[in-house]
Amino acid sequence: MTRIIKKALPVCLLAAGAFAADNIPTHVPSANPKALGIVAPNVLSPELFQTPVATGSFKLENPSGIFTHYGYNSFPVGAAMIPTAPGSKTEWNKTEPDKNTYLILKKQRGADPSYDYGRHFLFQGHETGVSGYLTRINLDADSAHKVTLMATTETSGAALPVFDGSTWYPFSQRLLLTSEGSLGGGVWQFSLDVPSKVANLTGIMGQGGFEGIQSDSQGRLMIVEDSGGSAGAVNNFAKRPNSFVFRFLPYDKSDLLKGGILQALQVKSLDGTPMSFNKGGSADADVLSQDVKDLHTYGKSFQTTWIQLHDTKTDGTAPFNANALAKTLKATPFKRPENGQFRPGSGFSEFIFDETGDTDARSQANGPYGGYGSILRLRLTDDVHGVLSLVYLGDQVHTAFDNCSFWDEHRIVFVEDAGDTLHTQRNGLDSAWLFDLNTNYSSGAQPIRVLAQGRDASATLDSMILTVGGFTGTFNNEGDNEVTGWHQSDGDPTASGLLGAKIPKPFRNGWRLFYTQQHGDNNTFEILSNDDVDDDDSHDHGHGRDNDDD
Repeated sequence: MTRIIKKALPVCLLAAGAFAADNIPTHVPSANPKALGIVAPNVLSPELFQTPVATGSFKLENPSGIFTHYGYNSFPVGAAMIPTAPGSKTEWNKTEPDKNTYLILKKQRGADPSYDYGRHFLFQGHETGVSGYLTRINLDADSAHKVTLMATTETSGAALPVFDGSTWYPFSQRLLLTSEGSLGGGVWQFSLDVPSKVANLTGIMGQGGFEGIQSDSQGRLMIVEDSGGSAGAVNNFAKRPNSFVFRFLPYDKSDLLKGGILQALQVKSLDGTPMSFNKGGSADADVLSQDVKDLHTYGKSFQTTWIQLHDTKTDGTAPFNANALAKTLKATPFKRPENGQFRPGSGFSEFIFDETGDTDARSQANGPYGGYGSILRLRLTDDVHGVLSLVYLGDQVHTAFDNCSFWDEHRIVFVEDAGDTLHTQRNGLDSAWLFDLNTNYSSGAQPIRVLAQGRDASATLDSMILTVGGFTGTFNNEGDNEVTGWHQSDGDPTASGLLGAKIPKPFRNGWRLFYTQQHGDNNTFEILSNDDVDDDDSHDHGHGRDNDDD
């Protein structure tokens, strides 16, 4: 199927533009400022524009109970999407579609047995709300069939948790979704059926604040945890490193329910001892330890090893606390490493991941102790060992890194989740940053801003409710918009399509780019290139040609 964009209307353009030969977008000069009551548009690099593929108010084609609209729970009962009475803050719970997973699939079914749902789909778990669920955006469908509700419960009938991460696991033909709910968190697997068959894997992969999840070509899963630590008594705005990087080795990659071995990453200090939780004896000491400072210093590298936490064959299948085991067995905690991906062309031997950090300009760990977050590179030298080093040390302008996706072989985009407090402190909303892994950022070089996130009307209202007194009623929502689910893929559902297996070709050869403007209106966008705006039907603009026709 060929999809040609003709005379498309660019949304939120900085200026019309076309990519140079190196396919690098132009830097957006500044973030959108945060101003009370002011709605702001998203600003993209001038070579790019965005178009919505789903909005939060879309009705689900197969609603069930409070699961009636794509980005909302129709709850509390009697409320509306936005407050309807003067001074009220009571409104529906927003569910915040999170990590995107794009797949090209044939013969997918939905609520309407007579409808052709097409082949192009975007799957998302939802991060907040009364309980979690999985939706599928049917990219080829009409508005009545645009969003399908896939699941709200496990096959056992248990309610689902809210979800943060997702990936496609081609070896078992299952979607894997993660929840960062600590002892309520973990990994769940979903079939592609409607309704989906859902299995809880917390007795196999453990419980923890799991978020980022990616598979390598052998079916081994990297799982990145986001579990915020406690602050110190003196360093009261700095959070203790409390999150781990896990790896799961399945016995049978065609069926994860058969179990496997869970490991955690251990980093050795420069003196050869493990960097471990409570090594300094207190939260204050751990926040400003020499290990933490060394880890966030350019030019230093650290030996790593994988340590075994749990083996299904000997330890059973009862749910277990992976975070606690990692601490006991001296794995290395990080400052909220929410997401990561394998570098394309590395043969799955290089894993790039982030630390979100403390998201507070008052943190005593800001600067050399990673309070503003970081980007780290793990080179796997064999099945057990590796080398860890710093790619980029965050600052107040470039901070709170979260979702990520490779742009090409050596460039990767990380988006921010700075939160309302830091937005106010720096007077800047979130951005998406393009990093070059071949750049030495210790020299003062900086990444390219490809998106300055704006703030839609309902997020602006929510931010005001959180900021200004005098509102009455119940309120369970967030404030400013957040960039999430930044995802570039060609949709290949085979093992050859694993993220990291191919060199991405932005806007060419079937590669498509999506992200979600979370909170507020909960819009999910596809980003396109202005090169696609063309009247020549004979020209292949790349992501329109899926190379999947029979």
